Amino acid sequence: MNGPVGDEPLGELELVHTFTGPMPTGVSVSHRGRIFVNFPKWGDEVPATVVELRDGNEVPYPDQAWNDPSGDDDAGAFVSVQSIVVDPADRLWVLDTGSPMFQPTKPGGPKLVRIDLDTDTVAQVITFPADVALPTTYLNDVRFDLRRGEAGVAYITDSALSGPNGIIVVDLASGASWRRLHDHPSTKAEPLTTFRPVVEGRPFLERPADGPPKPVAMGSDGIAISADGSRLYYCPLTSRRWYSVSTDALADPGVTQEAAAATVVDEGDKGTASDGLESDDAGRFYITSYEHNAVLRRLPDGEYETLVHDPRLLWPDTMSVATDGYLYVTANQLHRQPQYQRGKDLRRKPYALFRTRIDAGPVLLRR
Repeated sequence: MNGPVGDEPLGELELVHTFTGPMPTGVSVSHRGRIFVNFPKWGDEVPATVVELRDGNEVPYPDQAWNDPSGDDDAGAFVSVQSIVVDPADRLWVLDTGSPMFQPTKPGGPKLVRIDLDTDTVAQVITFPADVALPTTYLNDVRFDLRRGEAGVAYITDSALSGPNGIIVVDLASGASWRRLHDHPSTKAEPLTTFRPVVEGRPFLERPADGPPKPVAMGSDGIAISADGSRLYYCPLTSRRWYSVSTDALADPGVTQEAAAATVVDEGDKGTASDGLESDDAGRFYITSYEHNAVLRRLPDGEYETLVHDPRLLWPDTMSVATDGYLYVTANQLHRQPQYQRGKDLRRKPYALFRTRIDAGPVLLRR
């Protein structure tokens, strides 16, 4: 036999950590190998929404005080974190939705927080005006380009369930922010008439305990930057298509919504619905496949390959390309939550953090 067939594993998947408490979403790894994980407040008891993995333990990060907000509008503590990313300068950024249980946001809750990993202290807090982080906004994932402007630019997906989707752009020097692709069709969930995701053999739908099922409406979710920084790639959670847009158009606050939208390119069918996107400096893109328990990779010539396929990858969520030559990925069984299973929680602990080697040696980051 020349290789795996059917549903046999493909590639090497190494278990890094198991979680017996709340379900994780984000993971990021520092240049020195420190691993950070976050847990959004979606109904589980969450003692700390951001932790560092130390000697097999989940330690509140940067401390417990930052994980104990006084309310959903607390600008000085984490309310409900969806994503964490170590940038190319080896600083940890925390993306706080300010939206536990997907509740409407309040000014001060949604924010982007920079932590100095040398001192383990918060160095910058960026909050968003009410016309950028809307009451319906759900800040999902973030990527950084430190080559642009005085201190770099951040791009954030708004994956709102019941409001406008889009991309939020942040000038990291001034803290100014603005919306782009506001409710653009490319940022919206695809309707069931054209796309029906299937996970573990069942259509992935919202299935309340009472009432008929309905489509999952989460929009722009995964996000990644091209190696040269010229294009930002993104995808809705419920679609097999992905798109790119000019970063010049996004990062210039003087460019109109219409002009920015004119630079959108439909990058085609990526072969799977996906939650997370990631990229590296070799021009490769990594795509989680929650329909197939896999991580795919698109090469610079446009060819797709399966990096790893394993039945343990039950809903691969967030990825982190690390300088140690591994790709880290969380698997959190998101689709087994009660809202998708007629009120029954079908998740089976533990959840997992895995890694798989992508190169023989160290790699450079582009986030």
